[in-house]
Amino acid sequence: MYLLNLSIGDWFADLKKDFLLNFVDDDRYMYLVKGLGVTFQVTFFAVLLGVALGIVAAIIRSTHDKTIGDMRPGVGKIILKVLDALTRLYLTIIRGTPIVVQLMIMYFVIFATSKNKVLIAILAFGINSGAYVAEIVRSGIMSIDNGQFEAGRSLGFNYVETMMYIIIPQAFKNVLPALANEFIVLIKETSVSGYVGLQDLTKGGDVIRSRTYSAFMPLIAVAIIYLVIVMFFSKLVTMLERRLRNSER
Repeated sequence: MYLLNLSIGDWFADLKKDFLLNFVDDDRYMYLVKGLGVTFQVTFFAVLLGVALGIVAAIIRSTHDKTIGDMRPGVGKIILKVLDALTRLYLTIIRGTPIVVQLMIMYFVIFATSKNKVLIAILAFGINSGAYVAEIVRSGIMSIDNGQFEAGRSLGFNYVETMMYIIIPQAFKNVLPALANEFIVLIKETSVSGYVGLQDLTKGGDVIRSRTYSAFMPLIAVAIIYLVIVMFFSKLVTMLERRLRNSER
């Protein structure tokens, strides 16, 4: 029993020593704090960009699917077909290639002369997220009954006004939980930002590991922080879904 207590005591002593070495000495915990700030910054603005791109792409795709058969031959029909083809190409490329590759192409090829790593990461993750948001929003638009379009016309709205004031608000209500989940997924995806030298949360843990030559404590800390963030936002999404269900009653 004494030996067991001694070994447990030694284990706690080593754990405390490891904790102090990785986080307290030289204020190394600040690598995680600053990295977390960068992670939230990239995620927040990438979500805004992704939602904007996704809505535009979703409107183009759904407009093409709903109206192309009824349109008369002309310039408008040709433009819609071209826009739809470009949107499909965008969705195919972005959804068919890894985000790490897209990030590296953005940093080492497209913006090779730029040193603003945060902006490049926002663009890369925002463009990637936009492809997935587009399909989420498009499914929401396509789920709206065609009678809503007829109701808009009966009120004197044109197609654009009907989409803005009637269809999009209803579609957003249907897909809001899915969009919130996309935000959660994006938080975790930003962990690959270290490939271009951006010091996000994951990179902050890796910097600590490189300074202390201790991998367990900093990497576990990064994992726990991500877990807490995901659990927090998952709880918010659950509350949002419950509120939306109650509002429909």
